[in-house]
Amino acid sequence: MGDSSGVNINGPDTLKGAVLYILVGIAIISYGGYDYVQQTEAVRESVEVDATITELDIEADSGTSSSPGANFEPVVAFEYTYNGTEYTGTKIYPADIEQNYETQSGAESAIEEYEQGAQTIAYVSPDEPGDAFLKNETSNAPVIAIVLGGLFTLFATVSTIRKL
Repeated sequence: MGDSSGVNINGPDTLKGAVLYILVGIAIISYGGYDYVQQTEAVRESVEVDATITELDIEADSGTSSSPGANFEPVVAFEYTYNGTEYTGTKIYPADIEQNYETQSGAESAIEEYEQGAQTIAYVSPDEPGDAFLKNETSNAPVIAIVLGGLFTLFATVSTIRKL
């Protein structure tokens, strides 16, 4: 059963399509795994620096016609100095995959402990001083990417096997 977008919800129609779907799923899993390892290392190796919050906001994304519903993203900016060099950071967590929330209150809770203009502690990995973050803990966003990539790969594989 297809729709006007050309996407077939029964899975790929050809073996080439199936391989493509599986490769996309594996790529999502790989990126999520890579990001999880990177953020774990960043948390382990981080050092504290003084920072000043320069921006706090919540951005709403109303979604698309194929994926309706709002997502809310906390936006933060902070300035800090590391080894005499000034930087601006924008990450709450060390993951590159941004954490989005289904409710505005969820996004607000991620930044509720910060105030614009206030001093706080940020964390810097000495190997990447320009990539600081505010919470010295891992985010679950990479794990979600791994799970979604796994499900995508699993469904593409099962769909392909059924068609063979």
